[in-house]
Amino acid sequence: MNNDIPVLALGPQGEVMAHAVDACVHCGFCLPACPTYALLGDEMDSPRGRIVLMKEVLEGHLDLQDAAPHLDRCLGCQGCVSACPSGVPYGELITAFRGWSEPQRQRSPLDRAKRYAILRALPAPRLFSVAARVGQYAKPLAPALPAALKAPLDLLPEHVPAMQPSPPVTPARGQRRGRVAFLAGCAQQALAPNFNAATLRVLSRNGIEVVLPEGQGCCGAAALHTGARDEALKLVRANLQAFDPDEYDAIISNAAGCGAGLKEYPVVLHGLPDEEQAKKFAAKVRDISEYLNELLLDGELHPFMPVRKPLNIAYHDACHLAHAQKVKAAPRALLKAIPGVQLVEIPEGDLCCGSAGTYNLEQPELAAQLGQRKAGNILGTRPDLIASGNIGCHTQIQSHVRRQGSQVPVMHTIEVLDLAYRGEL
Repeated sequence: MNNDIPVLALGPQGEVMAHAVDACVHCGFCLPACPTYALLGDEMDSPRGRIVLMKEVLEGHLDLQDAAPHLDRCLGCQGCVSACPSGVPYGELITAFRGWSEPQRQRSPLDRAKRYAILRALPAPRLFSVAARVGQYAKPLAPALPAALKAPLDLLPEHVPAMQPSPPVTPARGQRRGRVAFLAGCAQQALAPNFNAATLRVLSRNGIEVVLPEGQGCCGAAALHTGARDEALKLVRANLQAFDPDEYDAIISNAAGCGAGLKEYPVVLHGLPDEEQAKKFAAKVRDISEYLNELLLDGELHPFMPVRKPLNIAYHDACHLAHAQKVKAAPRALLKAIPGVQLVEIPEGDLCCGSAGTYNLEQPELAAQLGQRKAGNILGTRPDLIASGNIGCHTQIQSHVRRQGSQVPVMHTIEVLDLAYRGEL
């Protein structure tokens, strides 16, 4: 890293940022993998362009406010990380930079209020559920509202289901073959409670006892990736207190964004006293598809019932599962294990759908373009069902598929597996 960059002034994250900036050789392999570059064609809205902008800001050659619009347009999808031949940890860089720069940002009162509302509602399932139900009544007014208010209303499902609190312990059916801890998540408890219910049923059916540790909360990813580092640290440390990795075979998440956030805890706490605790915790984290596929590979996953008729499933790779966690084969293997299922690959499958945590709330116009593009690519495969592994992708894709006039079901991978066990596919 250039000696002019004040590494020590950046705190523990300075070393992470230095490594990321130094690793980039500006080869350009990231360009076709970047959603905003695909839409805008602007070098400053590409990963290597943003690395230059961050470096210039850190060296004092560029004002933060001038670089901010291009940096804000980054989805943090990490598609560039998968494409990079030099192994640049771009995800770590943009996250660390946002945490360092946010306290220095000059935001309008309206922008600050919107960010405050998002970061208060998303981690609180009951508050989010109330907000979603109120939003249902305002939905007919959406066309007349400004983009900042219209976007969240457009994304709401046609019906906001009642919350279904998960039991603290779900016993294994039959002989107990494992014991896991489960992160219940935030927004999905309000928008799609069946994700968790299906997760508990499938794990229990396979002889796995599931515990929801008391005191758990939001994974902290939304706060971390929007620059609210102090808030993220509180949430991270609360979960480290709640989950004792020594008590469980694995710590399970069924949301790609949350799972990636949990696995990122050692980076969040890099250079801090609890870094080793975070490493021990992260080593036990598994996405639900990752964990079930391990059972499948070991021959310990109970067989699924055949589907009633051949079923074409379009599987969408959530960015924080495919790129951040490098989990691509597992969900496909599980779906293919259902007799009668045919997987269809989606054109531009590695390109983000535009959800990206809070992105479709903070950058609604770009997010809508990506959502429309993703829905068109999916529907072009003529699927009977669409599957994915993340609540944000589910909401975004379902919204845009419906806007294009299709009623094709959009489900979480675990919901598909649950229906296959129950003979309802």
